[in-house]
Amino acid sequence: MVGDRQGWLRCLLAGAVFVVGMTGTTLPTPLYPLYQEKFGFSELTVTVVYAVYAFGVIGVLLLAGNASDTVGRRPTLLWGLGFAAASAVCFLSADALAWLYAGRLLSGLSAGLFTGAATAYVMDLAPPGGQSRATLVATAANMGGLGCGPLLAGLLAEYAPEPLLLPFAVHLALVAVSVLVLLRLPETVRDPAPLTAVRPQRPALPAQVRPVFVPAAIASFAGFALFGVFTSVSPAFLGRFLHVDNHAVSGLIVALAFFASTAGQLAVGRFGVSRSLPLGCAVLFAGLCFLAGALSAELLVLVVLAAVVGGVGQGLSFRAALSAVAAAAPVEQRAAVISTLFVVAYTGISIPVIGVGLLAGPLGLEQAGLVFTGCMLLLVTSAAVYLLRRPVRTEAR
Repeated sequence: MVGDRQGWLRCLLAGAVFVVGMTGTTLPTPLYPLYQEKFGFSELTVTVVYAVYAFGVIGVLLLAGNASDTVGRRPTLLWGLGFAAASAVCFLSADALAWLYAGRLLSGLSAGLFTGAATAYVMDLAPPGGQSRATLVATAANMGGLGCGPLLAGLLAEYAPEPLLLPFAVHLALVAVSVLVLLRLPETVRDPAPLTAVRPQRPALPAQVRPVFVPAAIASFAGFALFGVFTSVSPAFLGRFLHVDNHAVSGLIVALAFFASTAGQLAVGRFGVSRSLPLGCAVLFAGLCFLAGALSAELLVLVVLAAVVGGVGQGLSFRAALSAVAAAAPVEQRAAVISTLFVVAYTGISIPVIGVGLLAGPLGLEQAGLVFTGCMLLLVTSAAVYLLRRPVRTEAR
């Protein structure tokens, strides 16, 4: 009993470090309108600054996705916290646009290291028989941390001084505390190798995985694209068209999408993977419809519904996609196949977001958002139709 209590305490502490790491990746979200006002850049620049984060994540997944299995969980997470601290310093020093690019790239490197390593670490530290609960802790920490970023920044920007400095100073302090916590937790990888042993992890897609991977990848791409566009341009839309100038409110609305995603991921356990993937596509379709309605009618309630419903759909579809792809992959190639799915998902955060930025100039933000929504609706519909005709199988190989 004492051992279980100590194990859960360590598991929760690792989860708290996970929250801090992911919080930094979404911290700038409600602050983009302030940066636009300060530096005078366009909507395209906002989306490119946001998308740079995804390039950092993809780079880590391809070059060092297996780092924590090789060098150990703690060294990998310490590197992740180091990149998070460097990102915060860039934003604290930002007196030109280049600092924002650097800060987002470093934030992406941090997230790329944290996503796999922290999830594995939380599960490693759980007491025997606690894997299911540990998965819940890791899921909640990941998406909850992403939701805490815009919420924290929005509150501080609205109700505290120095809106472009204080959020990052607070996060820097939280990173320092996380380093101290991490140093007191045990390493769970036996016989860790030196950093030079880390090798690039090539994406893999065995033939037997492709029937499952195609619809799973489409759903993941669309879900992450919705998150990408929502978190990058929704603060500008709220302020410009709905006259929501309260940074705390815009931060809360973005945070709702991530919190709803957590709820959607948890619901997979109730519905099962084979049903959750098409169900997630259907819910994601509804969320995209709410987003289209919000852009057309300029109603705040529809923006909130788009965040909540779209978030649930993203959570359902992505966790089911991840589970289905992992189960279909051969054991010896499972990590590489999962990395491939993450590469597709994070491509969804970058390419469509930049596309919206490009269209926002000639068409306007609302029309660019509607074009994006239409494209994503087609993708989600095609994935759902494919899944209804060929339901996924989740037997492990």
